[in-house]
Amino acid sequence: MRRIFWIIFLGITLLIVGALPAQQQLRSDGGCYSIVVGRDVSATGSVIMAHNEDDYIPQIVNHRKIARQTFAPGTMVHIDSGLTMEQVHQTWAFLWSEMPGMPYSDSYLNEWGVCISSDACPSREDRPSLTGPGIGRMLRRLVAERATTAREGVHLAGQLVERFGYAGSGRTYIICDPHEGWLFCAVNGRHWVAKRVPDNQVAMVANTYTVQEIALTDTTNYLGSADIIDYAASRGWYDPKTDGAFNFARAYADPSAAVNPSNIGRQWEGLRRVASDPPEHDEPLPFSVVSKNKLDVKSLMAVLRSHYEDTPLYGVDSLTGCPHGNSISTICNSETQTSFIAQLRGDMPVDIGLVWWVCLSSPCASCYVPFYFGEPAFPEAYAGESITPGEDEYRSKVEKPFTIDPTSAYWTFSSFRYNVEQRYRSIADDARRAIEAVESKALAYRADKERQAMQVWTSNQEAARKLLTDYSSAVYQDALKALKETSFSR
Repeated sequence: MRRIFWIIFLGITLLIVGALPAQQQLRSDGGCYSIVVGRDVSATGSVIMAHNEDDYIPQIVNHRKIARQTFAPGTMVHIDSGLTMEQVHQTWAFLWSEMPGMPYSDSYLNEWGVCISSDACPSREDRPSLTGPGIGRMLRRLVAERATTAREGVHLAGQLVERFGYAGSGRTYIICDPHEGWLFCAVNGRHWVAKRVPDNQVAMVANTYTVQEIALTDTTNYLGSADIIDYAASRGWYDPKTDGAFNFARAYADPSAAVNPSNIGRQWEGLRRVASDPPEHDEPLPFSVVSKNKLDVKSLMAVLRSHYEDTPLYGVDSLTGCPHGNSISTICNSETQTSFIAQLRGDMPVDIGLVWWVCLSSPCASCYVPFYFGEPAFPEAYAGESITPGEDEYRSKVEKPFTIDPTSAYWTFSSFRYNVEQRYRSIADDARRAIEAVESKALAYRADKERQAMQVWTSNQEAARKLLTDYSSAVYQDALKALKETSFSR
């Protein structure tokens, strides 16, 4: 019965989306995805953040480490399209996942354990108040450079939105530190709200707002624009006499995004995989759920690789058997350019406790490699030029018989993913086993390497950093070897 309901529901929502004007429609074959694990349901006792960054080709992803910087009084920082603001005296060091030419696709993890990424969440705002073009690309960069906690990052992001106006239609920024995880919802113009993920719950976002009820007097758990309700009422998006309690997502989300089956499906798929009481298909999806188990890196890898396996939504390309051909976008899909899991452990030295598990290309056909904050830099293969490739260049590097490119991790993993997709029925199981073997080995050795690093930390920090750098390098080399040995000959 539930299968029949879900099929009918999806059919209706597809008809609704198809009837909307083209500029209001969302493509159903792509979109980012984010997870926040509260510290009480994390296996480490600290918040874990995870993200799939989905963008259409041609793309490239670079990874860099940026050191602290100091600035003279009176220095100005360029925001977007000519806007400037006062620079702070010192900016923090951070790890940076860079997508050149994509103003809303970079991710950051700074030296305080503040991690920020985002999901596009279109709003219904059509009369935004902006200073010049508003702020967009630089919002997350400024949070990474200046915030020492997630809460401080939320306050800063809110100040920037209210000062300059938000340039995009709408977006949910995921802002976390070892102790708290927040979802910050920006609306085109000067409005925003943020909600803290409960310590004992898990939240997931798939390209539409998920913050529903708000209580701005409860500043422990909610922050936002003082007039967020009054403004919605003035625009006719909320009527307190007939609509009952205020619901931010219902009032502010673009209606097509709110009913898009790919957004609903992906959020439901992630929640049902971890929830102690999984939501049903015919229920409104909650902001967050209580997890049935303590979640760790491996369990989040499984969510980020999901294609609706074992559900009525699972579908494959008729020619290749690849689930990325599903008409309803999957969490892991062809447009996933990079994926990460950030372990934000606050009970260890920063250089050891902050780990960014980086995956390039679609996670189901790629490998997560751990990088510690204390490593002096990412391997050269992870850091290319800050230039978006042309489509011909992209296709020439990716859509060819698979070979290892020792100068570029992005091209290597992307080419592997493409070749797996073309032969999915025959090769996917072999690829999955090879990747799982690398990651299982990495996870098995990790505790021992970290224990060694902790033992020498107080007497020789450089030696501790080198231990972890060598460990990361070994995992990367294991991944390349596994990819190379996967046979595409069948």
